[in-house]
Amino acid sequence: MSEPADPLAPWTDRLLRLGGGVAPEAARSFVHDLYVRARADIDKERAEAEFEREE
Repeated sequence: MSEPADPLAPWTDRLLRLGGGVAPEAARSFVHDLYVRARADIDKERAEAEFEREE
């Protein structure tokens, strides 16, 4: 069974193409932080919507 594809890779590659001089590690770190924050925001929105439905 193969490993799932890295969901950050396409975004890291895109960021590297946009900004010359950005270190790959810095680009990946930025994309990772952005991804984590977006996930947290989506989870919060879902929890709030679920709470509203239950009331």
